[in-house]
Amino acid sequence: MSTFGFTIYFDIPELTDEALDRLFEAGCDDATVGMCNGIAYAHFDRAAETLSKGIESAIHDIRQAGYRVTKIETEESLAINRLNEQLAS
Repeated sequence: MSTFGFTIYFDIPELTDEALDRLFEAGCDDATVGMCNGIAYAHFDRAAETLSKGIESAIHDIRQAGYRVTKIETEESLAINRLNEQLAS
């Protein structure tokens, strides 16, 4: 099993102590949760067999807490986007 880093963005009007408790209780205890410019995120360092399985389990946990996932980012996806932008210039 490996540990994979990725960030999941989700809908929440305000990041309260109650919301943090719900996320933790749903299984997001391996995530750093915050908000930036009104957008909530959870950065995970999740142990899983594959990146895909880690992301799927994190999505499940966020949904269990009652929130809707809106976006997923990995370091790899960010690097690929930067390279594509450089190639387009």
